[in-house]
Amino acid sequence: MKKLFALLVFTSLTQAAAAAEVVGNAKDAADKKIAMCIGCHAIPGYKATYPEVFQVPMIGGQSAKYIESALKAYQKGERKHPSMRGIAGSLTDQDIADLAAYYSQQK
Repeated sequence: MKKLFALLVFTSLTQAAAAAEVVGNAKDAADKKIAMCIGCHAIPGYKATYPEVFQVPMIGGQSAKYIESALKAYQKGERKHPSMRGIAGSLTDQDIADLAAYYSQQK
């Protein structure tokens, strides 16, 4: 009975921790992750040519929720750009929250 109770408590704590909201830290994103973004998204008027020619959006100043939503959609394959799928696929939930916090604070 004690083992079952301990298992239930552990499971509840694990689920609570998993359900906790991930909070972005703009400084951590700036220090560790933005290098992979600025090569395309920090160049005004930049056009990428893979897999087709398209205008690369500026992401500075976008809302954090929008950036998080877009990156998660790339992870899930709901958005199809191959480069962005690869980049988003390498990100953790914390990375995404950090990047979203960083870029939402840009002007």
